[in-house]
Amino acid sequence: MTAPRLLCVGALTYDTILRLDVLPSGAGKFLPTEAVQIAAGMAASAAASASRQGGQVWLWASVGDDAVGRDVIGQMEAERVDCSLVRRVEGGRSAIATILVDAAGERMIVPFYDAVTQADPDRLPPADFSRFDAVLVDVRWPGAAALALAKAREYGIPAVLDADVASRPVLDRLLPLASHVVASLPAARILCGPEISADSAVAILGERTGAFMAVTDGANGTAFRHPGSNVRHLPSPRVEAVDTLAAGDVFHGTFALGLAEGWDEERAIAVASAAAALKCLRFGGRLGAPTRAETLAFMERSA
Repeated sequence: MTAPRLLCVGALTYDTILRLDVLPSGAGKFLPTEAVQIAAGMAASAAASASRQGGQVWLWASVGDDAVGRDVIGQMEAERVDCSLVRRVEGGRSAIATILVDAAGERMIVPFYDAVTQADPDRLPPADFSRFDAVLVDVRWPGAAALALAKAREYGIPAVLDADVASRPVLDRLLPLASHVVASLPAARILCGPEISADSAVAILGERTGAFMAVTDGANGTAFRHPGSNVRHLPSPRVEAVDTLAAGDVFHGTFALGLAEGWDEERAIAVASAAAALKCLRFGGRLGAPTRAETLAFMERSA
């Protein structure tokens, strides 16, 4: 049986992740208890997660022609992610981020994206979109995301938007292009107001876009709605989180791969929620992404 084929589009960064007992509240010097440096970013972490879940995965991202760019590509290839579509920008700087994680698993993220490297592409990469079973994009490279979503809709395959925190114009640009939108609650509140609940945001945005709409709310689970249907809710498995970093990326990569496999959205959400919960038990961002076998075994134990 052929593995489902997924294209991920967006961020590829070099992350320095530092674990502290408590997140800083002011200036000073702070000594971490653990440290990891890895290739990450929303689309890249989702791609690595989908690969571990058994998918055949391609990544379209943009890096500089520097040592960091070569390093992050190498790390993604080690995760069996095809990086032949990654753009290398002459004179550009690859994206980096510093992330602090506390003992409860919460985090502070300080990313840097070079405007030259992240400039909108003028065309899609030379890829045959008929080979893909689904496309997943994030909001960090909006010009590329818009092109990829439009092409996925043209081919009649799931066009999935990971709608995380971004400027209102970026979100407004991308939402109408997706067949499936999975937004974080903070992103939904940018669009619908600061006090909106996940359920209400799903109803409003689902009507506005006509797409399958879901809003994730961490440990509180996921609200979702098919076009023309009522809002429904799936809980998240309860875990004692060690590190929530990249949990959303693991969710999105697993969800999009499920659609590529032909699953219905509810099943894809259930498996994605389990994979994200498992990731939260492991420090190191996307390094904690589980395999499909680990995810299904966890679901059986939690049933």
